[in-house]
Amino acid sequence: MRLAWRNLLVGRGRFAVTLCGIAFSVFLMVLQGGLLIGFIRASSRIIDASDAGIWIAAKGVPCFECAAPVPARFREIAMGNPSVTAVQRFITGAAVWKKPSGKGQLVYLIGGEPGIGAEFPLPYHAGLDGPVRPQMVLLDRSNAGRLEVAGAGSAFEINKRRASVARVVDGFGSFFGQPFVFANYRDAVQYLRLDSNYVHFLGVHAAEGTDLGRLQSDLQRRMPEVTVWRREEFARHAQVYWTMLTGAGSAILTAALLGFLVGAVIVSQTVYATTIENLEEFATLKAMGASGGYLRRVVLLQAWISGIIGCGIGVAAAIPAVEILRGMIPWIAMTWWLPASMILASLAMCGLAAIASVRRAVTVDPARVFRA
Repeated sequence: MRLAWRNLLVGRGRFAVTLCGIAFSVFLMVLQGGLLIGFIRASSRIIDASDAGIWIAAKGVPCFECAAPVPARFREIAMGNPSVTAVQRFITGAAVWKKPSGKGQLVYLIGGEPGIGAEFPLPYHAGLDGPVRPQMVLLDRSNAGRLEVAGAGSAFEINKRRASVARVVDGFGSFFGQPFVFANYRDAVQYLRLDSNYVHFLGVHAAEGTDLGRLQSDLQRRMPEVTVWRREEFARHAQVYWTMLTGAGSAILTAALLGFLVGAVIVSQTVYATTIENLEEFATLKAMGASGGYLRRVVLLQAWISGIIGCGIGVAAAIPAVEILRGMIPWIAMTWWLPASMILASLAMCGLAAIASVRRAVTVDPARVFRA
């Protein structure tokens, strides 16, 4: 351990370059991973915010943002199952938000009925048990400036109908361009000028202890015209759709994969080059009688020392960078396991690069140290 550390400090310049290469690669991998994880989570955020164990949607609808109408009478059909305790209606659609400056902004309006879930944003009067406030909407804090919202009570127009902001919320930033705006179901029907005989989604609550798989099968049998999802299935389907089947998701996924590959290559090449540049020192050790196993341990320790310090620097830089980017990209995520997994991957790359280069260190000719 001491020899490996001293060997690194002898070439401080090379050691600094090695640390910079590893730190940059880890920084890149954590940042790209945060974008990918955040995008995946945001693509199903509305669905995950509900407490409904079952979702009913039109056939072919891949996610919440690609809604299609279904007859509202399906609500009564669902309520006919003795295991169902409540069914909430959803209505969604694009609307024009008129700013105080007179400019228009296209928003994605989401209307839901009370009781859908504690996390789902609705303009309640007081708590989840209170009634909803009419002609009031909620929006994410990240979109307040874009929509010229000064705070609660600000008055606007949605599709030429009066609306006021009840409050701003966090965690519901839009990931596809149009800001999310949340309203009471009845108000949303009026804002969007839609036929009240149709809804876009139904959220089904089941009694405690109900077998959701059996309930799903029963509802699907009764309503073959629609698709009956379990909440986790619908959320996963939405994530796959946005990540794999859309241009935005594919670009983020590709960038994340490339970021990981570039980072891995930088780590491997940096550690390999550092070992090769130290061949003279290894030749000296062999001339002094050091065994091959001893040289292997020295090379691996040098690689892991560089990797640990470089990873620490990279993660320390990535965490505040993610917080800064959250002001522009509200859905970017930072989880505890993301930097941990990147550190483990980087240390593995350091070990593999050391193994690849250790053969040169072990087979180096001791006589080269005596060459003029």
